[in-house]
Amino acid sequence: MFARIKNWADWLISLSALIGTIGLVAEVAVILIDVIGRFFGSPLSGAQDLAQMGMVLIVFGGMALCDKIGGHVNVDLFEGTMPRWMIWAGDFVSALIGAAIFIGIAWTTWQSIYLMRFQMGIVQTTNIIDLQFDWFKAAIVVMSAITAFAMILRAIGLILTGDNGQESRGHA
Repeated sequence: MFARIKNWADWLISLSALIGTIGLVAEVAVILIDVIGRFFGSPLSGAQDLAQMGMVLIVFGGMALCDKIGGHVNVDLFEGTMPRWMIWAGDFVSALIGAAIFIGIAWTTWQSIYLMRFQMGIVQTTNIIDLQFDWFKAAIVVMSAITAFAMILRAIGLILTGDNGQESRGHA
């Protein structure tokens, strides 16, 4: 059962990373077109808006994959002197804290969408090309939820197997 859920989560993580990758490619294309356009005296209108919204996709799209492969910063100065159970507890607590943070990000972003759009009737847009924020905020909600789900699964995996579930293995 856990293996099936983990496979499904891996698929969601891959989808989130794909969205982040598409955001990165689009961001590079926008910047390239803008730079070439500036050289010829005709910069891309709205390049700053597109770059800012592209960063949302890049950062939140890659976060779940970063956690899965163990790409977050680890400071292991005292790890050699720590007992194995303390290292396990640190992995477990960090997975839970990370999940709580991303649940908080998803919740507050959803509340922001709900407040602005549905209670106040305001549609927030970017300054230059009037690109609506709501689509990107929704992406933050979904990708933060995927990251939180993956971190919760990592905590459950630590309980069931003792393995931190990260592909880089690090100290575990």
